[in-house]
Amino acid sequence: MALFTACNLFRRSKAVGTICGAAFALSLCSLVSTGTAQAAPSHALAMHGEPALPADFEHFPYANPAAPQGGMITYGLPGTFNSVNPFIIQGDGVRGLNDLEVGMNVFEPLMARSFDEPFTLYPLLAETVETDEERTFVEFQINPKARFSDGEPVRPEDVIFTFDLLAEKANPRYKRVRDKIAKMEKVGDRGVRFTLDPELSDRELPLIVAMTPVLPEHAIDRENFDKSTLEPITGTGPYILTEVRPGERITLTKNPDYWGKDIPAKRGFDNYDRIRIVYFRDETARFESFKKGEIDVQIEQSPFANSDPARWARRYDFPRATSGDVQKSTFESALPSGMRGVVFNTRRPPFDNPKLRRAIVNLFDFDWINRNMFDNAYTRIGSYFDNSVLDSQATPADEAEKTLLQPFEDQIVPQIMAGEWTPPASDGTGRDRNFVRNAMNLFKEAGYKLEGRQLVGPNGNPLAFELMINGSEGEMIALAWQKTLALLGVRLNLRKVDTAQYFERRKRFDYDAIIHFYSSSLSPGQEQIGRWSSEAAEAEGSFNFAGAKDPAIDAMIEAMLGAKIEEDFQTAVRAYDRVLLSGFYVIPFYYMSEQRVAHDADLAYPDYTPIYGFQLPTWWWQSAAKSGD
Repeated sequence: MALFTACNLFRRSKAVGTICGAAFALSLCSLVSTGTAQAAPSHALAMHGEPALPADFEHFPYANPAAPQGGMITYGLPGTFNSVNPFIIQGDGVRGLNDLEVGMNVFEPLMARSFDEPFTLYPLLAETVETDEERTFVEFQINPKARFSDGEPVRPEDVIFTFDLLAEKANPRYKRVRDKIAKMEKVGDRGVRFTLDPELSDRELPLIVAMTPVLPEHAIDRENFDKSTLEPITGTGPYILTEVRPGERITLTKNPDYWGKDIPAKRGFDNYDRIRIVYFRDETARFESFKKGEIDVQIEQSPFANSDPARWARRYDFPRATSGDVQKSTFESALPSGMRGVVFNTRRPPFDNPKLRRAIVNLFDFDWINRNMFDNAYTRIGSYFDNSVLDSQATPADEAEKTLLQPFEDQIVPQIMAGEWTPPASDGTGRDRNFVRNAMNLFKEAGYKLEGRQLVGPNGNPLAFELMINGSEGEMIALAWQKTLALLGVRLNLRKVDTAQYFERRKRFDYDAIIHFYSSSLSPGQEQIGRWSSEAAEAEGSFNFAGAKDPAIDAMIEAMLGAKIEEDFQTAVRAYDRVLLSGFYVIPFYYMSEQRVAHDADLAYPDYTPIYGFQLPTWWWQSAAKSGD
């Protein structure tokens, strides 16, 4: 949400000396309108302050409108899929159709997000947008040129149909948005107006509405929309799904009649004739495929990927790399760290006990892991918004924060309120007795004691739990942690499952603990409802993996969404951070501000990189002649 001077930040890329700006982030849901009243339709919608680009802007600054066109790009993604409907709960939906990482290739929203501003939207399907100071409504005028890939025009009726369809048949997050809309109506020939629930004070909601993909009423089987399917769904985007091999790969082919190629928000994007997305159940197999040239991009560090840094340092000695056919590019991040770590499922004992969660957090030896496994490449995460102005542990709570937190002050850890908390540190030897002793003291406060070689709880049962991991992802960290826990008689059982089973069990919250990464941005907002709110705790398919049901969390999310000015917003986010940290829902792992991407050396990207980092949909083949079978 925030608007910072960092909006215009750029940094020098370490890849080939080009100028590459800051960072990436992923929170899809983070937008709203300008902070000033709009008496007439506008060209943009900003969460706070004013849009950075004027009404007559020609293209986003991080896109190259002169980029060569042609060829096929092949991406490798983890997991599998058995459905090409990415909106529903049933099945494993394919990626790449409306994707933050590889592009909004098939489905498009009313407005496009600029990744060079914390949270601002510009025209796409909608030609203009209008809202009021209090954001009680938002109205869009649809571009008369907007077409679905079958040539049919995009109508206000399609927009209204989409919101009702997704609320009824799709992921519960769409219903949460629809429930906040009091009325939807067609206005004139091309207008659609949303009257918003005035009791909610959700200033981000107009941006969330603007970011929802639009589906064609004439081409959708409404009755069966919630069923998994391998039949492509018609969209408005630059590509059409032309090949589906379930669980293996998809191919997208550029639509030669794409309506939006000259829209300013699309110039310099979508530079390939075809996009192929290949799925891998194992990260090792994916890397081997990249080494052979079967895929073109290997993301090593980003909000979407976190591989072993030792691989970056030592394993790029294969023939294609040493010959110069593979290039390693790095980009500096200017965005929050996000939170990566072990997530406790508080729906189940023993993790329904917050004192126990705190004790276990204190028995994760990051310093040993970082030294022995990662060459000290990482920095420990100390906040859900570390490495940014939203980090609560960079400063004590001010009076505004204390006022927000006053009804819940008893549950905030004093050190966290004072901005003095850091995750526990060891001497990195693996034999730090003080580190273990401090954790034992916290276990005692939680009601546990050592009996022989076992840590026993108040019910007399030894403390044991299971960590579910996706294949081998995180296994080495888990094994190291297992040994540390055993020092105090805690038994950690590792449950390795394949990708399909992992996502199915995660969807049903069928685990004691998992390893997960919560991406972050400068504009946290609606996505936090799905991750941490009480209403999402029991909603199957939500991202509330911890099962958090805390009125303090709900109140801080409401304060974030209702903030009218940047100062109030930052206050609410820092207060929210303190509540999450005090709940000890996650064992914080680590982050790296630097993004790392290895790729075919013939691939190029714009000189300027935005604050959200490298944007794959703006890359191109320099030869523009790459092709594939």
